[in-house]
Amino acid sequence: MRRVILISLVFLIAACVDRGATVIVPEALNIGTIREVHVATLRAPNEQGWFGRERAKELSFSTIAVSVPPEHRPGKVRPGLARPDPRRDFTVAAREDLEGDDAFTRRIRARLQAMPPNEREITVFVHGYNNSYLDGVYRMAQLYHDLELPGVPVHYSWPSAANPLGYTYDRDSVLYARDGLERMLRDLRQAGARQIILVGHSLGTMLVMETLRQIEIREPGWSERALGGVILISPDLDVELFEMQARRIAELPQPFAIFVNTRDRALALSSRLNGASARLGNLTDPDALAQLPVTLIDVTAFAEGGLRHFTLGNSPLLLQILGQSAELDAAFQLDRAGQSGLLPGTIITVQNATQLILSPHLILQD
Repeated sequence: MRRVILISLVFLIAACVDRGATVIVPEALNIGTIREVHVATLRAPNEQGWFGRERAKELSFSTIAVSVPPEHRPGKVRPGLARPDPRRDFTVAAREDLEGDDAFTRRIRARLQAMPPNEREITVFVHGYNNSYLDGVYRMAQLYHDLELPGVPVHYSWPSAANPLGYTYDRDSVLYARDGLERMLRDLRQAGARQIILVGHSLGTMLVMETLRQIEIREPGWSERALGGVILISPDLDVELFEMQARRIAELPQPFAIFVNTRDRALALSSRLNGASARLGNLTDPDALAQLPVTLIDVTAFAEGGLRHFTLGNSPLLLQILGQSAELDAAFQLDRAGQSGLLPGTIITVQNATQLILSPHLILQD
């Protein structure tokens, strides 16, 4: 029975995957809401003219105009495939490839300078396991749109196989992609942002932590100086490994938030594949991280259906909460007396670590 469940989960994952190629539909510029995503990738070009699973030697840079369809519902990403319908599908309306780091930095700087000073932020999203180039681009556009994020959205696309059977390949690609992520982060620092928020999902959180660790080895204190916060979403990362990585960082950037979900089926499968090792993304006890200044945000109560592996991005109710800046700020400015302020949940504090257990039932009572 266990084997049947595992096989079913693998095919459930496969059913959710976009293959990484699409057509550009200029007409979508006048149909949906345009969200511009700036991308750095270490993927090699594929036969369709996009970027595939193969590893490149150098970074490539692009600006992608994504049309969010008029029929879009928060938490849903319906990717346009061979024949995208801009009224219903996330659609690529335009694409511009940039020539090297300098052009990429200039583009980001220009976008920042066109914004009010208090909105000159950069949010960097690092995708997870089993993702194509377009999976990550569409997800960044969806988060930027649904959460109404300020500033400039940037996506780092590492060479995932975009295949549910490619877990080992993806883990190797994470290590391969560390230098590229470091290079991109250093480029972004030159663009003049007020702050940079680094967000990783799933196996992408391992890439985030490995990259920060290697930077800190050469330049202690860089992470805290360069970043305005780190967010790990459903991290597919061994708890002991995370603790070791975090201790190598002189000072963890603040806020440092970890979104966890004890009902995450993808992480349950990962635990089995990794010899039942505990994964950071389904951690239930803050004692394990008591020495670290981190905030665990438990969103288990919002997880519904499917793999439950991206609850933060898929739950309309949770998006509504986190999309309000006052509530989002409150998540990281917690009352140590046990009150969660504007956020509906319970606070547990264990030495340096804080756990916030969010509850939709408290929202409904309000």
